[in-house]
Amino acid sequence: MPDAEPKVEPLHRYANRPYQVFGRNYVPLAQVQPFRERGLASWYGKRFHGQPTASGEVYDMYAMTAAHPTLPIPSYVRVKNLASGRSVVVRVNDRGPFHPGRIIDLSYAAAFKLGLLQPGSAQVELEAIVPGGGAPAVYVQVGAFSSRENAESLRARFTRELTWVKENVQLLLTGNLWRLHVGPYRSREDARSIAERIESELNLKPLIVVR
Repeated sequence: MPDAEPKVEPLHRYANRPYQVFGRNYVPLAQVQPFRERGLASWYGKRFHGQPTASGEVYDMYAMTAAHPTLPIPSYVRVKNLASGRSVVVRVNDRGPFHPGRIIDLSYAAAFKLGLLQPGSAQVELEAIVPGGGAPAVYVQVGAFSSRENAESLRARFTRELTWVKENVQLLLTGNLWRLHVGPYRSREDARSIAERIESELNLKPLIVVR
């Protein structure tokens, strides 16, 4: 069972819209971008085999796919089992899991390769794969939070109040902090100009970061 092979694909027209499950709001990322996350992975298999996924594709338990609450559909992510060091590359084409503490649901095939079938779950690290990613770019960091909910709250306020911002607002998990980045920008000067305007309108202290 070879890993999924990352490639540039158009994002699904409907599967990346904000949605609500069990009273909680989810805002999928608007584009394929750098993203890291640690948490619990689980898997789903025979009971869902042949059923439609959030992308409209039929779920194939023997394909290297996964479900994630907010990563773009479709996109690719490397999943590393922190206990064993094994890793797989999967294609995200479904939504879920919606259980507290779980961050990704793997297909039967991916769970098999990662050694998750018997325990049912494991601590993993996710890293989004950006096909054709280029040189480091400049971003404006508008906040860093230990709580994802606080970061999502600021992102919602940002997009609501700063409608003039045309660049993507990205949420990244690095270490144990959720960071909100705006960009990329072509130069530090461009980023600094935007940061100063954000500071004056939202009373925040943005940082210029290169990644």
